[in-house]
Amino acid sequence: MTERTGLDDLLTFEEEPPPRVGRERGGRGRAVLRTLAVAGAVTAVVLAVLRAVGLQVSIWIVVAGVLAVLAVRRVTAGLAPPPPPRAGGRAPAGEEPDGWNWGARDALRTAINGWERPLDWSSGNRERFTERILPRLGELADERLRQRHGLTRESDPARARTLLGEPLWTFLNTPSRRPPSPRDLAAIVAELEKI
Repeated sequence: MTERTGLDDLLTFEEEPPPRVGRERGGRGRAVLRTLAVAGAVTAVVLAVLRAVGLQVSIWIVVAGVLAVLAVRRVTAGLAPPPPPRAGGRAPAGEEPDGWNWGARDALRTAINGWERPLDWSSGNRERFTERILPRLGELADERLRQRHGLTRESDPARARTLLGEPLWTFLNTPSRRPPSPRDLAAIVAELEKI
């Protein structure tokens, strides 16, 4: 008898539990024995050091302290992010299938830097502003016009001019004598967002 699979079964996503590494190498019993052996060795060392210094502490307090430290160490090791990639290695660009990729680039930071650096570089230079920033602002205006109204400044200049408004149209099509101030640039961006 064949089992029928519905569309909902195909489109649902359930995460698979991560593979248990500890069970492959001997199970839970071996891990407990190893922890107890380490705890015993560390307890013996701590008691020897305390007795050499002249302090008398109950063995059960030392055992409890050592076990608490080992438990905290194990929990923090499980929660720690993977180590950063080596300097010579290639950082992967996307997420890996089995967990968060801490070495991936942040797309928002890349986009912000794509505007921040050219704006800073051209803040006092009219030619740089006209060559670098003004075309990007024009592309943004054309994209907003295309998405919202189905036209660009080149395809329908008369309608684009009315939609953009005279101040924004003049700014985008006529190079200014000086780069705009941050306040003027904020006003231009606000006008672009209204499109």
